[in-house]
Amino acid sequence: MAQGLTISTNRRSGLWTGAAALLALLGLVLVGQGLWIHAKALLAQVLLERAFEQTLATGVPVKPWPWADTWPVARIEFPRLGKSVIVLAGSSGQALAFGPAHVEGTPDAGEGGVAVYAAHRDTHFAFLRNVVVGDEIVVTRTDGTSVRFRMSGSDVVRWDRSGINAAAGGRHLVLATCWPFDARTRGPMRYVVEAAAE
Repeated sequence: MAQGLTISTNRRSGLWTGAAALLALLGLVLVGQGLWIHAKALLAQVLLERAFEQTLATGVPVKPWPWADTWPVARIEFPRLGKSVIVLAGSSGQALAFGPAHVEGTPDAGEGGVAVYAAHRDTHFAFLRNVVVGDEIVVTRTDGTSVRFRMSGSDVVRWDRSGINAAAGGRHLVLATCWPFDARTRGPMRYVVEAAAE
């Protein structure tokens, strides 16, 4: 009887050890995936910066890697924060995985209307929480034109009720990302930074 109890206890102990090892392995996989997303975002910005510089030099759009279905269209700089990101053409999920994206149907930054750039809150636009009213935002387009904007405000809105009118008068810039910044799941709310050209 004692031997049967020992075997049963050893089996349970082995099951717990196996379950703990499996959970530890799954945890490592999840951490690895999270690190991969951030590493990919950082590496992509290096390749995008090179492609943007080549585009500025040649006047011809340069893809950051041969199979890319997008290309750099602008650089956004936040001088006070020491931040700079390259913006991609089109706001497809693939483009957003590698950097901020210029939303289709909105003008180029500095043209009449509202240029809209969107990016993920946990990578390329994570620092938007630190942008404050009055901050300078500089957008350099692929034609070499640099346009200076000043942040005029921010808002939290539903994605389908943003009130953004790309054809509005003046020269404006909107930077949009998901809200809240620390959320782990997607939701309907967006954090919107508004800026006007100087």
